[in-house]
Amino acid sequence: MWYKLFKVGLFGPGVRALWHPWVVGEENIPTHGGAILACNHIELLDPVILAAMIGRQLTYPAKKELFQANKGLGSKVVAWFLKAVDQVPLDRSGGRRSVEGIRPVIDRLMEGGLVGIFPEGTRSADGELYKGKTGVARMALMADAPVIPVALVGTELVKGRFGIPKVDRPGIIIGRPLDFSALRGREEEVAVLRWVTNEVMDAIQQLGGQAYVDVYGFRVKYGNLKGKDLTPWQRPRPGGVPVPPPVVSVPEPAASATAPEPDGPELADATGTSEQS
Repeated sequence: MWYKLFKVGLFGPGVRALWHPWVVGEENIPTHGGAILACNHIELLDPVILAAMIGRQLTYPAKKELFQANKGLGSKVVAWFLKAVDQVPLDRSGGRRSVEGIRPVIDRLMEGGLVGIFPEGTRSADGELYKGKTGVARMALMADAPVIPVALVGTELVKGRFGIPKVDRPGIIIGRPLDFSALRGREEEVAVLRWVTNEVMDAIQQLGGQAYVDVYGFRVKYGNLKGKDLTPWQRPRPGGVPVPPPVVSVPEPAASATAPEPDGPELADATGTSEQS
């Protein structure tokens, strides 16, 4: 109820009146059933503009700390709002906890919900498209949900009258759904997660025409690449390699009574949101 009230009574009319956005390809969003909208991320207002301009209710995974309401009045308001508009918490701590932490998102997809995600994990520092984190791939494979690529264009804040920032005619370009169902069951294979993620980012790039840089945006904004020349990491497109072949398991020899068990491989980060390399 609250979602519809805020959208119809506040955000929808406000976004249309203030910024006059346009949408192309909304027919590519399924009218029902679980699906993922995977978007580039240019500006802070991107989630608001997207949710206001499409017909279906949209769920954004938000970091679980925002739901805890433990940092004063402001945090209580944020937590109430997120719960009122039916958003879901996401554990971004990395490792096994993140694999388990995306369960609320998977449940929402399995229930037939539409989930919005920004695979870059942070806003672009310069308008270019950066390496996607693999949470989008894990969600798609675990929930057997299609991924709809979305390119947001023109959402940058520009200086308006009296120096007040504004958005000038932003656009939303929605591509055809990407079906990765043939890879379901391989969500623990790091190479498969990376391949799916790159295919999603490539589809976003083709819609929006951004230049692609094959590093995580976090490194460019806050890490060891801040202020550096990014030419060595520029690529024509994400990925561009064939889908990884299935992993062939080789039977292990019987372990001796005294032989220690080898350590297993680390789990890939479920959401990618804590990756910094």
